[in-house]
Amino acid sequence: KMIKYILISVLISLSTMDQNSNAKANFRVDGVCGMCKDRIEITTIKLKGVKVSKWDISTKQLSLIYNEKKIKLNDIHKSIAEIGHDTDKITATDKAYNTLDPCCQYRDPTVVKNHQ
Repeated sequence: KMIKYILISVLISLSTMDQNSNAKANFRVDGVCGMCKDRIEITTIKLKGVKVSKWDISTKQLSLIYNEKKIKLNDIHKSIAEIGHDTDKITATDKAYNTLDPCCQYRDPTVVKNHQ
């Protein structure tokens, strides 16, 4: 009975440890439209360790749940910048930004105005 009790205790503590590796993050990602939303969410959800990714067009906020043991938050920022979207920590290169569809060029005030 004692061994059974110890085994159950170990299993419970292991499952609790795994849950504690999940972190939540919210940060700004620039974009203007549904195409941006799809690109940002699809890119981030494909990253190993990202479990939930939701970007809000109106607030420009990306909400994530991710496993800190599998991916660092800074690496998520880098991946977003690599597809052309600025985050509040990393600015996309002009080369990456220029790959965006003209309708997604959020640095252009005319494009932003057209999406309002």
